[in-house]
Amino acid sequence: MILKKKIVLGSTSKYRAELFARLGIEFVSASPDADESPLAGEIPSATALRLAIAKAQSLKHQFPNALVIGADQVADQNGIAIGKPGTRERSFMQLQQMRGQTLIFHSAIALLNTTTDQIQSRIVATTVRFRTFSDPEIKTYLDRENALDCAGSAKSEGLGIALIASMQSDDPSALIGLPLITLIEMLQAEGVSVLA
Repeated sequence: MILKKKIVLGSTSKYRAELFARLGIEFVSASPDADESPLAGEIPSATALRLAIAKAQSLKHQFPNALVIGADQVADQNGIAIGKPGTRERSFMQLQQMRGQTLIFHSAIALLNTTTDQIQSRIVATTVRFRTFSDPEIKTYLDRENALDCAGSAKSEGLGIALIASMQSDDPSALIGLPLITLIEMLQAEGVSVLA
């Protein structure tokens, strides 16, 4: 008898959990143990991919016979990583630097089969062009939207959409932090069909 694998979302992000729940697949969330500091000289896309893999692998022994999903996102402004601000002051400064600019958001995803130790990983890039908004508009945005836990302070699924002039991506869910189109492909490669 083949045991059905548990599906684990290795993330405490409510945004990723909400996205994954759209697929209607039973899953559990678990907190990964990974140092999210970038390595010296590491480019933003490499940081995102390394952390997605590390997050999935950190849960390997906790969930035998499972498919573990790790995800990470790093914003890239001219080769410089822009992370989660953590404070309102840092958020204000990030948004000042980003206005009128084009950034690439690298959304990395990894799917680890803890039985076979096989891992699939990929990066989905989203190019975002920001409007030239004013300091008072930044203040209003930060008064109305809690974006301290979002890379680049721009929560596109909320009021952050008002900061954006345009975006381009192969996967519209990637910017929120979990590329669902890519994840569905990975799950299918492991024999899990969303529509079965």
